[in-house]
Amino acid sequence: MLRRELPSEATAGRVIRLARGRIAPGIDDGPLQAVQPWHARLQPLCWWQEEPVALSLEEQPGEDWPEAREWLARLPESWYALVATSLQVAAWLQNHRFCGRCGTPTSRLDAEFAMHCEACGHRTYPRNSPCIITLVTHGESLLLARSPRHPPGRYSTLAGFIEPGEAAEEAVRREVFEEVGLAVGRVSYYKSQPWPFPHSLMLGFFAEAASRRIRIDGVEIADAAWFSPRRLPQLPPLYSISRALIETHLKEVGGRG
Repeated sequence: MLRRELPSEATAGRVIRLARGRIAPGIDDGPLQAVQPWHARLQPLCWWQEEPVALSLEEQPGEDWPEAREWLARLPESWYALVATSLQVAAWLQNHRFCGRCGTPTSRLDAEFAMHCEACGHRTYPRNSPCIITLVTHGESLLLARSPRHPPGRYSTLAGFIEPGEAAEEAVRREVFEEVGLAVGRVSYYKSQPWPFPHSLMLGFFAEAASRRIRIDGVEIADAAWFSPRRLPQLPPLYSISRALIETHLKEVGGRG
């Protein structure tokens, strides 16, 4: 449904209005505004159902603008790519108005997502920060943890940024050991998901724990525990790769019908 080609030549089309992580309601209970003429301040974004789409990055959200996470929870899964692309491009536009090399104001290029510095020639592109996200298992049991930032009662899988020069599998072993004190054996890749909060690329893994003895770090992890597939805490939202990891494991061990 989403075609990743900039509609740079379009003079009218759909618009998604975004401010501070909130997206304006559009037509048909969706986040897209009706077809309208485009002005120079809009950022051409993509094609959606063969219609050109542009991003309108605004200073203040309206009172009725839902947060992006609320949109992701209410929209069909097929809309995820459009919302994620909008959020990540918006973050890039906000954070790269000036050259990171010499400080000169940058200008937007039409043919690609790029901010160009006329003074020194430096270009900046939308950032992707690779992260690992891992469901640790021991037999049929799942290790789930609570971050201090999570809503009360919600547990999720372990995650962390990949460090410079580090392979993704190395990051899995390091993050699991740092956060809950566990060594893991086999590590297997699952799939990836863009996570636009603000610009992560989540690489999903399964990891088998060598033991069940947990030692939480007390900083990034407030609590962690082993859970049976038949007694689970509040889980992450359905649109997240964390939930996909959990649901995949539950199906494999017969924990969900």
